[in-house]
Amino acid sequence: MEIILLQKVANLGQIGDRVKVKPGYARNFLVPTGRATLATPANIARFEAQRAELEAKAAAELKAALERKAQLENFKLELKAKAGSEGKLFGSIGTADIAEAAVKAGQSISRSEVRMPNGPIRTVGDHQVELHLHTDVDVTLNVTIVAEE
Repeated sequence: MEIILLQKVANLGQIGDRVKVKPGYARNFLVPTGRATLATPANIARFEAQRAELEAKAAAELKAALERKAQLENFKLELKAKAGSEGKLFGSIGTADIAEAAVKAGQSISRSEVRMPNGPIRTVGDHQVELHLHTDVDVTLNVTIVAEE
C-alpha cells in the first residue's frame, strides 16, 4: 500500500515521502494517528498545497523539543522508595513513577516519553533513563533512588 507521510516517522521516512508499507500498518496506525494519508491523486494534490504548513509545524515541534532538552540536561530526579537492607526495592520504579515524580519536580514529562531499555529499576542508587522527546531528540535523565527510612 502506498502512502504519503505527513510527519517524520522513525525508520520509515521524512515529511512528503511516498513509501510502500503493509496495509495493516497504514490502516491501523499511520492513517488513524494522522502520520500519513493514502497516496491517491486527490491526496497528493492536497498534500502539495499543505506542504509548507506541515513542514513549518514539524520545525516548530523540533524547536520545542530542543528547548525541552536544554531544560532537562542538568535536571536530576530523586525518588524515595521502600528498600531492604541489601538495597533491593520492595517492588520497582517504572515509567509511570518517573513521569509522575518529574511532574511533581516541575518538569513536564509524559509516561510515553520515558524509555527504560533495561526494564524497571529494582535497586537503590544512581540510574540513567532515556527520554524520547521527539523523533530526532533524546536526552538522558539521571535518576537517584533513595531508600525510605
